Amino acid sequence: MTMPGQGDRRSLIVPGILAAATTLFHVATSSDRWGIFRDELYYVACSNHLDFGYVDHPPLVALLTWFARALFGDSLVSLRLFPALAAGGTVFLTILIARRMGGGMYAGELAGLLTAFAPVYIANFGFLSMNAFDILLWTAAVWSVVALIASGDPRFWVAFGVIAGIGLQNKISMLFLGFGLVVGMLLSSGWRPFLNRWFWLAGAIAGGLFLPHLIWQIRNGWPTLEFMRNATQQKNLPISPVEFLVEQVMLMGPVAAIVALAGLAYCFVSREGRRWRPLGWAFAAITVVLILQRGKPYYLSPAYTMLFAVGAVAVERFTDEVRWPGLRLGANTMGLVIVTGFFMAPLAKPLLPVETHVRYTEMLGVAPGTDERKEVGRVSQFFADRLGWRELAALVAQVHAALPAPDRERACVYGNNYGQAGAIDYFRSELPLPPAISGHNSYWLWGPNGCSGEVVIIIGGEREDHEASFATVEQVALYTCEDCMPYEDDKAIFVARGLRTSIAEVWPHAKHYD
Repeated sequence: MTMPGQGDRRSLIVPGILAAATTLFHVATSSDRWGIFRDELYYVACSNHLDFGYVDHPPLVALLTWFARALFGDSLVSLRLFPALAAGGTVFLTILIARRMGGGMYAGELAGLLTAFAPVYIANFGFLSMNAFDILLWTAAVWSVVALIASGDPRFWVAFGVIAGIGLQNKISMLFLGFGLVVGMLLSSGWRPFLNRWFWLAGAIAGGLFLPHLIWQIRNGWPTLEFMRNATQQKNLPISPVEFLVEQVMLMGPVAAIVALAGLAYCFVSREGRRWRPLGWAFAAITVVLILQRGKPYYLSPAYTMLFAVGAVAVERFTDEVRWPGLRLGANTMGLVIVTGFFMAPLAKPLLPVETHVRYTEMLGVAPGTDERKEVGRVSQFFADRLGWRELAALVAQVHAALPAPDRERACVYGNNYGQAGAIDYFRSELPLPPAISGHNSYWLWGPNGCSGEVVIIIGGEREDHEASFATVEQVALYTCEDCMPYEDDKAIFVARGLRTSIAEVWPHAKHYD
């Protein structure tokens, strides 16, 4: 079976070069001067407690983190290697999707560049998180659907089922893609695709792969549902539908947004593009669901590659059919993607020193922001969440070292969130620190971890609240951090002794899923 566009695609050389260049960019910039990201600290902690699930995510990211650490160590380059490889893989697959859609060399190269330079992808492939693998797995799933449509071979549903099942073990949002594709198929072809046994086999495969995590959720009282409810009501910043849609332009990049709109138009207006209409309907359905669910704008980003691919094919068709004197639309589009990508990259990834970054954002008129209900300082939360963690661990290590020897042996550290606790656990390999505990998300599920409550170093909180639980509470230090999130700055460090009741009685009240 010959793929459309195979005859002139120079085999896999061009996709391979663009994919390798994207991966090398992320590897070369992975050991940034800003430091480790808050969520990376948490995923490292999760990799120390391998399980079939966690309060706020399925198990795949913890397992991949465990492998990365076992193979390469705990450095930032090591932790961020798999996301960098996911970046290259996503570029490679998007090019193949464009060519499966009948695109030639130009369409493939444009689709690859759009993917490589999308600001949200530069951001999410630049650090360890579920999002990097989510984007790759959505793209792989879309490839299987495009191959199915192009070939008419329903056996591609099996590939989709395997990919979707793995994707669900990474992030439950893979359900959005499945829902969108069902809507797209239904609106484009009626019930016919769903009468095929391969479709139902795909669902069974995906469900079987997801089953271990589902059982974990049942056994642990559906913690992810509680987490999602609390995050929506208390943590995430409300956003209007218009703001949600406008934000997509910044996340894609302005040129990519135009190409994506061209792709949607190609699906719904062009006779040649109508076979890809299921993808257009899928993107629309996913967008509507995320708006109704009050999802964060970047939640839509894994679906971009389907529009980048079909949009690149549309641009290629248009430039082939319309030739105005002196206008090289195809080359100009690629050039604009590259130029705008370079200008926007420092807004998506910490490529510049802090002071230079602040001046650059001020020059562009980009205000620091957050998608949560939190105050920000001079830099956006995505950047601020990388600052100050080692300094916090070093200060706690000093506090611990100053304790009398008997207290040092019994001491543990309590962090009010998984960033604080994760920093203590991560830097224990280089600093003399006791283990950390927390009531935040999966840290609460892991329990007191041997902490007796006799001597606890507490990061933050109010002294009066601590005195209600301990016989004595002494503030011994004050942690400050420049340009970190304001709610992490000016944190008192307490040494609390003599828990008034057993830690087993106190622990249920420490839980907060958000």
